[in-house]
Amino acid sequence: MSPLARVFIANRGEIAVRIIRACRELGLETVAAVSAADQDSLPAKMAERAVCIGPHAPAQSYLNIGAIVTAALGTGCDAVHPGYGFLAERPELGRACAKHGLVLIGPKPEQIAWMGDKLSARQTARELGIPLIPGSSMVRDVAEALSAAESVGYPVLLKAAAGGGGKGMKTVMAPENLQTVFLEATGEARAAFADGRLYLERFIPNARHIEVQILADAHGQAVHLFERDCSVQRRYQKMIEEAPSPVVSPGLRAEVCQAALRIARHIGYESAGTVEFVLDQDRGEFYFLEMNTRIQVEHPVTEMITGLDLVQEQIRIAAGEPLGLSQEQVTISGHAIECRVNAELAEAGFRPSPGRIGQWRPPEMEGVRVDTHCLPGYTVPPFYDSLLAKVIAVGRDREGALARMQEALHRFQVEGIDTTIPFLSSVLSHPDFLAGKISTRWLENVFCAGD
Repeated sequence: MSPLARVFIANRGEIAVRIIRACRELGLETVAAVSAADQDSLPAKMAERAVCIGPHAPAQSYLNIGAIVTAALGTGCDAVHPGYGFLAERPELGRACAKHGLVLIGPKPEQIAWMGDKLSARQTARELGIPLIPGSSMVRDVAEALSAAESVGYPVLLKAAAGGGGKGMKTVMAPENLQTVFLEATGEARAAFADGRLYLERFIPNARHIEVQILADAHGQAVHLFERDCSVQRRYQKMIEEAPSPVVSPGLRAEVCQAALRIARHIGYESAGTVEFVLDQDRGEFYFLEMNTRIQVEHPVTEMITGLDLVQEQIRIAAGEPLGLSQEQVTISGHAIECRVNAELAEAGFRPSPGRIGQWRPPEMEGVRVDTHCLPGYTVPPFYDSLLAKVIAVGRDREGALARMQEALHRFQVEGIDTTIPFLSSVLSHPDFLAGKISTRWLENVFCAGD
């Protein structure tokens, strides 16, 4: 299919398994990077070869660019796929790959840097005429933050300019709280991103999180793959996603998808990516939020309604191939819902539950897909994200997808560790969720108020 022959997978868990399977279907060999804690993992067993790149600590293994590039070169790989998380949105990895003649399966380093800086991303959206949440440029100190908040109006969100995943993001309800929260957000941003810059946005209490999946190649072609609704969140971490959104009208869908494409084309984007928006349900208006320059955890819901393999498309684009489809060929078929199954005990404040899995029996049903790296006897390590599996159900409509998902969760049997399966089932059966009447704060207000 391309000049690529062997791909180095710089990640772990279910996304590593996902990439291996995509490569296998394209006839590509794979080499899995593993930490000392993951040497007996499913990705290590599935890949043609596995290379230990360091101890269990991510900073010394999955975040170690030098070790990854050295291992990729030493195993004769042509390309590196970073998956999501870890180094996926670090332009330094792309620069290191380019320096040593490796292809990064992802966008160009300058595109990652451009969109990774939330202030430059907001400025780009502003220049393109895409609506922005009322807010500020960088606030350098408490005095500037107070002035900006007064202008925008409370409550406000303080956000890290280099942020993601909710780190460095804090809500400020009143001026008397701002100084304390500003210092907390700055410290958290510096610890997470080595960058303490903050900016400020108006807090939208009744918001939906809507994101648009795009694909763009090096030949100037770009398509959108419609939207996903990722509003079921706890502490800014997504738990349930669905596509299409139950609250996005055809007119709004056209607007938001075209806005996403304008950004992708403006920056000359190449790869799979996601442009995220906030929908203010009270005003009926959408605003640009950020762009994720990588494959996302929730990409399977888009795959289930479009019939496309986004990881394979990523690889083809990285190999220099043009997109093999036009916008008119991308259509929505049915409705899909994804639930993230984590090794956590929800009723104990989502306490992590590492340990050895006894029974592991995912549902085997028509219209249900399970992406996982787990097997009976697998020991879930305590060092990484607690994601065990993603369950994706598709139906002719939302009601059919929900019914199929509930049946899938009911059939999913796990012993030896605690999981979020019972919690997810409760969320799916709540009248508000069934009616589509939720917001990004709904889960915390209804289910997690005490944690």
